[in-house]
Amino acid sequence: MPNPSMPARPARRSVSARVLTIRALPLRGLPLRALPALLLPCGLLCGEARAQEAVALDELAVEGSGPGRVSPVGLNLRAQGRSASRLGLTPLETPASLDIISGETARLRGQDTIAEAVTQDGTGITTIAAPGNGNGAFTARGFSGPNSIQQLYDGTRFYVGAGTVTFPFDTWNVERIEVLRGPSSVLYGDGAIGGVINVVPKKPTFASVNAARAVIGTDGVARLALDSGGAIGQAEFGNTFAYRLNVSGNRADGWVHPVGDFRNLAVSAALLFQPSPDLAFTLSHDLGYQEPARYWGTPLVEGRITDLVRFRNYNILDPKVTWADNWTQLKTEWTPSADVTIRNTAYRLTSSRHWLDVEQYAFNRGTGLVDRSDYLEIYHSQEQVGNRFDAAFKGSLFGFRNAFLAGFDVNRIDFRHTNNFFFDKSDSVPLVGGFLGTFPPEGRATPAYRTRTNQASVFAEDRVILTDRLSFLTGVRFDAPTLQREDLRSGTQFERTYKSLGYRFGLVYNPTPDSALYAQYSFATDPVGSLITLSQSLAGFKLATGDQVEIGAKGLAFDGALEWTVAGYRIVKDNLISRLPGSSAVGVQVGSQSSQGFELALGWRVAPGWRLDGNLALLHAQYDSFSQIENGAAVSYAGKQPIDVPERVANLWLTWDGLRDWTARIGLQNVGQVYSDFGNTARRPAYTLVNAVLDHQVTADSRLSLRVYNLFDKVYAISGNAVGGVGTNWLLGRPRSVEVAYTVTW
Repeated sequence: MPNPSMPARPARRSVSARVLTIRALPLRGLPLRALPALLLPCGLLCGEARAQEAVALDELAVEGSGPGRVSPVGLNLRAQGRSASRLGLTPLETPASLDIISGETARLRGQDTIAEAVTQDGTGITTIAAPGNGNGAFTARGFSGPNSIQQLYDGTRFYVGAGTVTFPFDTWNVERIEVLRGPSSVLYGDGAIGGVINVVPKKPTFASVNAARAVIGTDGVARLALDSGGAIGQAEFGNTFAYRLNVSGNRADGWVHPVGDFRNLAVSAALLFQPSPDLAFTLSHDLGYQEPARYWGTPLVEGRITDLVRFRNYNILDPKVTWADNWTQLKTEWTPSADVTIRNTAYRLTSSRHWLDVEQYAFNRGTGLVDRSDYLEIYHSQEQVGNRFDAAFKGSLFGFRNAFLAGFDVNRIDFRHTNNFFFDKSDSVPLVGGFLGTFPPEGRATPAYRTRTNQASVFAEDRVILTDRLSFLTGVRFDAPTLQREDLRSGTQFERTYKSLGYRFGLVYNPTPDSALYAQYSFATDPVGSLITLSQSLAGFKLATGDQVEIGAKGLAFDGALEWTVAGYRIVKDNLISRLPGSSAVGVQVGSQSSQGFELALGWRVAPGWRLDGNLALLHAQYDSFSQIENGAAVSYAGKQPIDVPERVANLWLTWDGLRDWTARIGLQNVGQVYSDFGNTARRPAYTLVNAVLDHQVTADSRLSLRVYNLFDKVYAISGNAVGGVGTNWLLGRPRSVEVAYTVTW
């Protein structure tokens, strides 16, 4: 959090570009809660001036007061984004649905994880987090999982191995989260038919930044975090070096027992070198280490969760789950003139993961015991090395103002999978009490397979301003990944090259400077499984394809007191792997899935001291043509609701700031019913959660917060399993819990 007593470093003028200089207001002595109110007018009143000025460097690379800065209140419709376009457009200029969530918003609302921030603040996003997917899987617009909802860190795509994403996870180091809904292959390649979640970390800053947080809570929760940044050294034109360091550690005993405890550590460090006003180099390294709760779900007893089992874990007594991620990148940004920006990002990601668990539980009505299966040990070893380059140009095209960007990215991903899939063991344990056992030594994992994926792509975007109110945007991307896979047990190998094309056309009409109407068509691709770990049986299938038509409107009203967005869309995804009735083949790509829906988001300063923020997503999603083998026969699921996809998602936050030094927040999250099976017989009911936060400004530089999660102690399921159309176990969300946090800045 910026130190309120320190002025922001002013922007500098270069020979080639006029730079808008915005100095911070003298904030010494003001409470922390006053910052959002001061930031909002600047975002509203300075927007027109910013649009007419050029900046010497990409403001997203250096934290400051430029157009890349986001406000902790409102929808940030005037803030530049990078997820919906690489041209640095604001949501008002973009023909797409984009949420820009400030990291400070998440921290003020007590959202300690990326999943909490995305699902409670974003529009129409839900989590299906589980230890098997790294607690990093989401649903959006009728589609689910990391193969359809792509995740980025600072604009760089993670290639998903075996359906698992484990980084990032902590919101302490987050500057913003951008959620782009709808097909996005035009920007990031395959695996983004449902949308993209881009987590942007805090940047080095030339202004002094120092903040710390300590938290204690129920179930043994303890959290410590530190944020520090500032200038290092001087040059003729000003500061040359700046840094940022964020450290966050969390632990808890957990609310399920035994082995429900967790701990994690997130470290983010970045060093900026700016030898001239138009050139910057940023070297950063991020580390994430997690030992999550070894909890895979709670068995249903007669179709429900009873008090006897709600807080009981049925895993073995010696499970292990560890995830370690390291992310290093070197970013270069150069603006040789006001009309040219060149960026290059080189990066390396390594992930090391280990699971040792019993993962499936089902209550046996006949014996009164809990049957356990899937004694699994799995290791992931993954390395991703890549480089992304793009160049943006501003000029004219046939007499119209025009912005054009072109670039490429290349990646090499090495993945090694070690498992014990050959081991078949099951047992039964008492519903209450009894010995849960340990993992048998004969079931330990051995090397299974390794893959190497070489990926190359080219992409381009263009924006033509046809009139002062009308603009036309286009984009295209071509990918050509090659997968090589070797079975380390049998020695068999295969190699396959895939080709994918994504594109988008969009029109944006601005009736007023504060409003926009838009329409777009986009085409995208998804892999039939995790691309870099496709098995031999899936290698022969082509990528699934999807297209979307979307129309919408967004704007500001009442001098910025109200921000709003509405959107309607239809998406159709083809080439699902299905089984035709009467077919004896392994599968054929004839399936299709569709969704159509309506989304609304608003931020409203209702009255002095009162603010309302909320969103609503309503959709109808179904399998249009899809069949699977059940008990030896092909069964059609056409017309059924896709697994894990709710058809209603809503969030509401009410903030009251009516007393000096006190702020109260209450949030409601509603998620509609979902199903755990294709036939829609294993239902997981809808739920509504209530969270509350009370802040007290102890001094100008310190804040005490009381947070209550799941205020009414709702029993609800994040994800679930089913066998034969009957739900077997649910992975439950946390019960009512309380935390006290103390935050200081200096």
